[in-house]
Amino acid sequence: MARIVIIGAGLGGMPMAYEMREFARPQDKVTVITNTPRFHFVPSNPWVAVNWRTPAEIEIDLEPTFARHGIDCIAVGARRVYPDRNQVELEDGRQVDYDYLVIATGPKLAFDEVEGLGPLGHTQSICHVDHAVAAEKAWREFVKDPGHVVVGAAQGASCYGPAYEFAMIMDTDLRKRKIRDKVPMTFVTAEPYIGHLGLGGVGDSKGLLEAGLRERHIKWICNAKVTKVEAGKMHVTEHDDAGQPKKDHVLGFKYSMMLPAFKGVDAVFGIEGLTNPRGFILIDEYQRNPKYQNVYAVGVCVAIPPVEATPVPTGAPKTGYMIESMVTATAHNVRDAIAGKAPTHKATWNAVCLADFGDTGAAFVALPQIPPRNVNWFSEGKWVHLAKVAFERYFLRKMRKGTSEPVFEKMFMNAMGIMKLKKAP
Repeated sequence: MARIVIIGAGLGGMPMAYEMREFARPQDKVTVITNTPRFHFVPSNPWVAVNWRTPAEIEIDLEPTFARHGIDCIAVGARRVYPDRNQVELEDGRQVDYDYLVIATGPKLAFDEVEGLGPLGHTQSICHVDHAVAAEKAWREFVKDPGHVVVGAAQGASCYGPAYEFAMIMDTDLRKRKIRDKVPMTFVTAEPYIGHLGLGGVGDSKGLLEAGLRERHIKWICNAKVTKVEAGKMHVTEHDDAGQPKKDHVLGFKYSMMLPAFKGVDAVFGIEGLTNPRGFILIDEYQRNPKYQNVYAVGVCVAIPPVEATPVPTGAPKTGYMIESMVTATAHNVRDAIAGKAPTHKATWNAVCLADFGDTGAAFVALPQIPPRNVNWFSEGKWVHLAKVAFERYFLRKMRKGTSEPVFEKMFMNAMGIMKLKKAP
């Protein structure tokens, strides 16, 4: 019997558990360690933050769902991984032994790197459903007495799509309330230009997103470093193309949502040979850690270098399709390892994203994620909004059912089909 332990039950960990259960032998034990008893569909958090969704609509109870599919679930967080002795220490002091470990924790949100940033400071977040619930409560109070909104992503952030999404969704919600005219909005981002997305741009993402912000009367500051946030006041330093300070801004606000930089979680941070200096898991082309080759990693916790150097630090995003391909490769390679075979499966690090703008949206396909690319496509339209709503329902249905079917791959194939249609004469 092989003991296969997965840490994390999010967009990487939950599909990982299903695929591993399918590929493992009947006698092998698959165990998921999670610091939360419920899965939440993170891409829906912007909707939760304006009360277009409730948490209950986007969540799944993990223990009974996993139990139906022969997967053990320990709803206690991991305190520390000990790869030298093949053990995970839990927050309650228990030790869990493993033969193979898959780390799928997602990131630690580095709000502490900017004074006053985050839910414990003076800005909101949509990175976690609990943050989105708090953001919605603040939003309810804000719309009673509206004012300036500041939204965006701080230096070192690596996931920019949700910042654009939330800016546009707030705009849509305010227009529905007929108070958009009372709300000046400023988009603050570490990106060197609008639409960079941590990817060096995709297709005409720069032109289309700039046009989208202009159409919605949203001003922007790029190459921005947030130096400090106080109650109702954000200090931002704008940099030039050489990375030198260019202009200091003090932005007053009544409501703000800023995405933070990511780093590795405490359970793995600082383990020599396992992580890089930011705490992300080092992997080879087969998703294995080079030093501890029975340890694998998938998702946002994986160390990926930035696509390019930028004046203000930016990270590279890990989209759902990329994460899913990591999951499938890992499941194959763990099964090969159990059988005493060398790994053969590699993830396809392609970026596919649907970004909802409330009543329209934008989609991009970058194959591969790091330029130069074979496919470099960006489009917008109401179809993206409808597609994301449909995909949310489809993904949650599949996760409740317990399928290992590659759901993001289906989204990718649909996007590719639409791309071909839009290019047709």
